[in-house]
Amino acid sequence: MIAQLWWVLLAGATLIFLFVAGLIAWAWRRPSGETDERRFVIWLGLAFPMIVLAALLAYGLIVGERLLPRATPDLVRVHAEARQWDWRFRYDDLPGLETDNVLHIPADRPVDVAITTADVVHAFWVPRLAGKLDAVPGHVNVLRIEADAPGRYEGLGSEFNGVGYRDHRFTVIAHDDAGWQAFLQGETP
Repeated sequence: MIAQLWWVLLAGATLIFLFVAGLIAWAWRRPSGETDERRFVIWLGLAFPMIVLAALLAYGLIVGERLLPRATPDLVRVHAEARQWDWRFRYDDLPGLETDNVLHIPADRPVDVAITTADVVHAFWVPRLAGKLDAVPGHVNVLRIEADAPGRYEGLGSEFNGVGYRDHRFTVIAHDDAGWQAFLQGETP
């Protein structure tokens, strides 16, 4: 959805650019006897770009509203705590269960990851699932991720936080329905 928004905004910006370039070329080539600059400036120089920009803004707001996280009945919540040099994950659906450097999630379901840290600033990033979000001491940031398909996804702490930060990695395992139910019953692969 974000990629589609990007392409629509690019197309709108390109349309405005080409239209303005065409107007400049037309202004240079028109006969010198025509002097209706006021209508030219108001209708073509102001109205057209404002209409296109308003349409792009409306589209962007609608898409942005659809991207906002919403509470859903199948929402999974996980707590991620960063430490030098590992990640610890706790699951709301499984009190008492913690995994180190391996995050288990269901595929095709939204997962809210509550991110914090026990020591210094870290960054939670799974490039194929979501953007990067910082883990700040004493603060909880929530990132929604969703895997389209079961599989393994590599994650990393992408914030410089001392010697060894390059090896601050973790794995996200997205399970199909049967695999997720098995994980919930304590059968960790």
